Amino acid sequence: MSMIARLSMLVALGVGLASPLMAQDASPPSDTIEQSRPDDFYCGERKLGQWFYCDKPKAVPREAPAAPPQQSAVDRMAAITKHLDELKAKAILEPSEENVIAYVRFQREQLDRASTFSDVWQRALWQNPDIDYTLQRPVSTVGKRAWLDNRKADRDAVLTNLGQRYGLFYFYAQSCGACELFAPILRSVTDSHRMAVMAVSMDGGPSREFPNYVVDSGQRARMGVPGNETPALVLFDTVTKRTIPIGYGILSADEIMDRIFTLTNTKVGSDY
Repeated sequence: MSMIARLSMLVALGVGLASPLMAQDASPPSDTIEQSRPDDFYCGERKLGQWFYCDKPKAVPREAPAAPPQQSAVDRMAAITKHLDELKAKAILEPSEENVIAYVRFQREQLDRASTFSDVWQRALWQNPDIDYTLQRPVSTVGKRAWLDNRKADRDAVLTNLGQRYGLFYFYAQSCGACELFAPILRSVTDSHRMAVMAVSMDGGPSREFPNYVVDSGQRARMGVPGNETPALVLFDTVTKRTIPIGYGILSADEIMDRIFTLTNTKVGSDY
């Protein structure tokens, strides 16, 4: 091979080897390249703020829609009653078989619900004696009779000694027909329990059952007996000087004794 041919070959090889190196040297290293960041210019130097793309407003989180308020039990009952009335009115005004059946079926549902409530109520009373009122005031025939017998025994024992502290004022009128019927009843009660009675005549007339009467001279007004209501019975406490109205009109012997016992020896609400 001639010299000229060899030189040509070397030149060709040198150019081929130099081309990649030159291309490599022409490209600066990636770690020395300063990336152009328009944010630094526009946001830092120009200070365009949130109206540019630098500081975007923070998204406000959407609040979950509030759950609808739960309907109260009272409102639900009112809605059921209203719907039942509507079905009934529709069945009456438009008495088709469909309307009548709709009303009867809905009514039956409510009756079943009431029956279930009654059943649960009864079971709860059986298992929780503290809420069973029938233990205080029995309703069965046997239980009620036993309760009444015990109460009568307590009442009679109290009334026997009641005359030592209390006395009765009996307001009557000779012209009062009810007084004629009531006087013998009152006499039997006071005699059996040794209670003193002061009969007060409102019209000045006598009383066959209480011959030692007095004519009203202001006793009625002082004891708060309204108008000329007769017969009227008032209990007088000799210790506290307090008057306790027992009742007006004709009372039976049991009513007289029960009222005196209740008003003098029981607390309000204890019997109910």
